[in-house]
Amino acid sequence: ATDQPSMTTFTSYSLRSKPQSRCVAFCNLLFLVFLASLASQSDAFASSMLQPPSTTTTTTLYAANDDHPVIIAMTREEGKNEKLLKKIQQDNQLWSQVDVIELPCIAHASGPDYDNLASTLLSQKWNYVAITSPEAAKVLASAWDAVRDNPLPVVAVGKATETALQDSGIPVTFVPSKANAVTLAAELELVAGEGTSVLYPASAKAKKTLEQNLSARGFAVTRLNTYDTVTATWDEDQVGASKQVQVACFASPSSVKGWLQNTENNKNVAAACIGETSATACREQGWNENQIFFPEAPGLEGWVETIQNAMKAAKAQTSHSASTI
Repeated sequence: ATDQPSMTTFTSYSLRSKPQSRCVAFCNLLFLVFLASLASQSDAFASSMLQPPSTTTTTTLYAANDDHPVIIAMTREEGKNEKLLKKIQQDNQLWSQVDVIELPCIAHASGPDYDNLASTLLSQKWNYVAITSPEAAKVLASAWDAVRDNPLPVVAVGKATETALQDSGIPVTFVPSKANAVTLAAELELVAGEGTSVLYPASAKAKKTLEQNLSARGFAVTRLNTYDTVTATWDEDQVGASKQVQVACFASPSSVKGWLQNTENNKNVAAACIGETSATACREQGWNENQIFFPEAPGLEGWVETIQNAMKAAKAQTSHSASTI
């Protein structure tokens, strides 16, 4: 028997802001200068230090930072946003201009075929096992002991999925040049000619692109719906926090759907998408084209650049709105 993948109900959010506000830092600095002045200067000089800072000084202090940070929402399921947050923090210029909120829009649950995964892995010598998301990698890992001593060739749709597999001790034999199902289906080698077998453990909501394109090339594809992606339910605090968001970061069409359901169809935010698939979902849901941003090659590095572009657009829109008031 294999363990079920862990399930979590996501009903909380956290505000990820700077370690210390600029105002507090300035006041602490001013107080230290004041104490030093008491020891070395006259009472008159010390008295002058008690005067509040001038508007010019305050403006200069804030000039190197951003007084009006753009609010960004990370929408992956709880526990899956840390890598993106770390990348944002490592970009000093971006991190100085944003506040980040975690608002999980999706959750994961077992799919109808999960209980058959281990036995299906053992049922034949598959030419490939195709994994198309980090969550699918996690689900495969929960059943991998069945074939760990005689591992099957596993292919990953992209680097993030490859890393998730390798972290679970599952070797990866192939990653396509571009992280999407179309490219994976086009580049995967027909190692056994017609009928090359592929086991495809997938989300119940995953599109049929991979299996259809592989079948068209002569592969024999068996799909198992091993997990399902469901919309997370927000509490009142999360709904309230979402109204401040200017940029929403999407990593899947399911996240886009979850955002719309929890925000009463709010499309007045810039959509910073990890790749073209999520961008297409935004487009199909009616986002303005100039509010959709995505990199040419999916991945964390390109995603952060996309967030930068979305942030700049959000700031420009805010400035325009303020100038018309």
